[in-house]
Amino acid sequence: MTAQRLLNLYTGAFLLFMFGPLILMIITSVNDASPPSVTNWQGLTGKWYSFFWTDETRLRADPVLRSLDRDRFVGCFGNSLRVAAAVVPLSLLLGLAGAVFLTRWRSRANSLLWWVLLSPMLAPGIVLGLSALVFWGRLGINAGLFTIIMAQVTFVAGYPMLILMARLQRQPVELEEAALDLGATPLRVFTRITLPFLLPALASAAVISFLASMENYNTTMFAKGGSCTFATEIGAMGRNPNGHPPVINAVGTVIILLTVSATLAHTFLLRKEARD
Repeated sequence: MTAQRLLNLYTGAFLLFMFGPLILMIITSVNDASPPSVTNWQGLTGKWYSFFWTDETRLRADPVLRSLDRDRFVGCFGNSLRVAAAVVPLSLLLGLAGAVFLTRWRSRANSLLWWVLLSPMLAPGIVLGLSALVFWGRLGINAGLFTIIMAQVTFVAGYPMLILMARLQRQPVELEEAALDLGATPLRVFTRITLPFLLPALASAAVISFLASMENYNTTMFAKGGSCTFATEIGAMGRNPNGHPPVINAVGTVIILLTVSATLAHTFLLRKEARD
């Protein structure tokens, strides 16, 4: 067996390991069986997708769907959007401040500050969630959406910081120095030179921060109190001792389709810009 053939086999096995479960999830999302099954095929159906808009009469007639709390699931998804709406701008502001600080301020303490600012990303989510719960509880603030936001920001801000640092390191510092020499204030230099240069990185950081907030489970689970989010509700449904409902598979399939569609659209636009 040649080295190239061995590499091809390894690559095929790796891709199968990565995408096999996703393919099975998509297949079970259109199977009428519950709990989800590939071997026990009971017919093609789309009711797991229509769960979110079907009328109450049909919902109560189905033995599986009537056991699910649709209003709670939609409410938890709305909570995730509200949390992300606060986490994303806060993370961008903190990440931008950290990136500018580490790239523009040179001192011997930079290495220490680097690890201090990145340490929340390396800490277990359970630790961050419990820390936020205890800290804000001592201040008289009950666990809820606010503590979720604070707990998520502590580590999500690290993603924009890394992305913006990589972008800032590619910017010629001479442009900022020339503007300062010509009489521009530091604020004007930042708004007219640095910030426009960072806009593509800010957009990427915002998307990554949004996804990190929406999918976070460990930190959110320990900081949520009596509230719920999209991730924690799916986790609760998945812990059903009788098997999780196929609605979760349908939600996962929709997320995959949206992700693939966004990726293809981005690739298409990049190629179109390259041709133009």
